Amino acid sequence: MQAQTRAGLAALITGVVLIQLFTAFTGTEYFLTQLTMSAYYALLVIGLCALMGYAGQISIGHAGFFAIGGYLSALLTTYNLQPLAEHPAVSLPARLGLLFTWENLYGETLLTFAPWAAAIIAMVAAALVALLVGVPVLKLRGHYLAMATLGFGTIIYRVVLALPILGEADGISEVPGFVMLPAGIVGDAALMISGDSSQRIFNYYIAWIVLLLGLILLLNLMNRSRSGRALRALHGSEEAAEACGVDTSRVKLQVFVLSAVYAALAGVLLTHFNGGIGPAEATVMKSVRYVALVAVGGMTSLWGALFMGVGLSFLSLRGVFGSYDDAVFGLILLAVMLFAPGGLAQINSRIPWRRLLPLKRTQDGDHA
Repeated sequence: MQAQTRAGLAALITGVVLIQLFTAFTGTEYFLTQLTMSAYYALLVIGLCALMGYAGQISIGHAGFFAIGGYLSALLTTYNLQPLAEHPAVSLPARLGLLFTWENLYGETLLTFAPWAAAIIAMVAAALVALLVGVPVLKLRGHYLAMATLGFGTIIYRVVLALPILGEADGISEVPGFVMLPAGIVGDAALMISGDSSQRIFNYYIAWIVLLLGLILLLNLMNRSRSGRALRALHGSEEAAEACGVDTSRVKLQVFVLSAVYAALAGVLLTHFNGGIGPAEATVMKSVRYVALVAVGGMTSLWGALFMGVGLSFLSLRGVFGSYDDAVFGLILLAVMLFAPGGLAQINSRIPWRRLLPLKRTQDGDHA
């Protein structure tokens, strides 16, 4: 890992700790809830950044992968298997330790998949769906690819909205917490990913640890691995990369599947943190929002995507934009495309207003 990258990670970790200490000192710990959620959304955003910025593939359907992860994990951890406990399809996972027993808010004893097992199943399912969708879809380019991924996202939204087992318009609630440390190891209570205010600080650090690990994985992949070099070559010129022996179809499919797994993991963790998930997480506007976050941060900048993903998501979750939330993100995307296609990092090196004016010709016929 390069010294500059290590310095950036150290600065980010320091900032995360200082923010938590500041909220504790000022009595504003409630901000940690939105910062935790923002970190999970940023995990999806950096995965999408790798797909858009390096593989050059625009996806307007990543909210669908987020929903696959969240809904599948929610379903597996809330669907009561107790009546089927003697069935081999249930007894075998129970013997393997994949199931656990817990009580819901109404005191009912449920036998469901353990959150860690549900998370693995959800991410594998998202990877398989991305593989099936990516093989035909990634042969398309430009707006055709965007339309195809838009269609995929729309299908997922309509499926979760229509299926009774997924709660239809109400979604799935009463999702149990994701236990990270059982009771007795650190204290009397188990430490888990949940919305419990008593575990707000723990959840804040867990979310940022997951986000930092995801960032480090992508940074190493892009900068040090053979696949990363292939992606950078693909970003420069797909034809030149193919001429150099790069299997561009395979590389694009790999990063598409990886970004889908990032989105599914974000969906799983945020669902357990919120205690539920609804169809609003699968809407097309959510996918557009993720694209906007990548664009404003810089499509080839994982750091920019991370900071914009956290910053703008935090403002949105705090209700700063009010009822104009979706309109603001659409306006942000439009402004970035007009004034700084490379992200905010390049806005100082351009003359934004000149992009709105028609070209003028001098007497010599040159463009002014």
